[in-house]
Amino acid sequence: MPALNPPADNPKLSAPSKETPTFSPQSVSVIFVLGGPGAGKGTQCANLVRDYGFKHLSAGDLLREEQDRPESEFGSMIKEYIANGKIVPMEVTVQLLENAMTDYIQKRPEGEKGARFLIDGFPRKMDQALKFEEVVCPSQFTLFFDCPEDVMQERLINRGKTSGRTDDNAESITKRFKTFVELSMPVVDYFETEGKVVKVAATEGPDEIYEEVKRRMGERGFEMV
Repeated sequence: MPALNPPADNPKLSAPSKETPTFSPQSVSVIFVLGGPGAGKGTQCANLVRDYGFKHLSAGDLLREEQDRPESEFGSMIKEYIANGKIVPMEVTVQLLENAMTDYIQKRPEGEKGARFLIDGFPRKMDQALKFEEVVCPSQFTLFFDCPEDVMQERLINRGKTSGRTDDNAESITKRFKTFVELSMPVVDYFETEGKVVKVAATEGPDEIYEEVKRRMGERGFEMV
């Protein structure tokens, strides 16, 4: 993936307006995947990658990779934002996603059409949503996993015992819940008014949830490959 340079040296990070997005929704399908921390997004994305031919891009994973890249100008800043449950500046996240999409498409066999992307944990706030659709690619819809906070918290505490993630602890989890409700739910509400939300109850086991996901994907015209 192309490296990110400091904003002064990389005009892309200022997210200038474009006349058209980088990718057309006629040739590239983007589905945003949202849900509170611990809603099971990663598990269901893995199922969709396996059965529907999607490329899974996790905004969080891309940010964690960037923070650990030795030459990154943004590593310490990203680490501080994540540890405090805050949202990393839009320009960094959008550029990381565009870089990853471009890299994947360039490596696909020549002539292969219809790249499909699941973008997990993004957009986390309205400016991200609007900027991504303006400069990268309009989304098909948002797949929203609806799960009560107490269920998500229990899952995260259990995951934290083995994940090694610095944000899988009680203090960070509380901050992440608050951030999601205040900033990400308005994104879901906005896309819902546009008819671009597929809401799936995420309280059952992974297999039961996936059966509902498959049904809803079929309603939107996505078939298994």
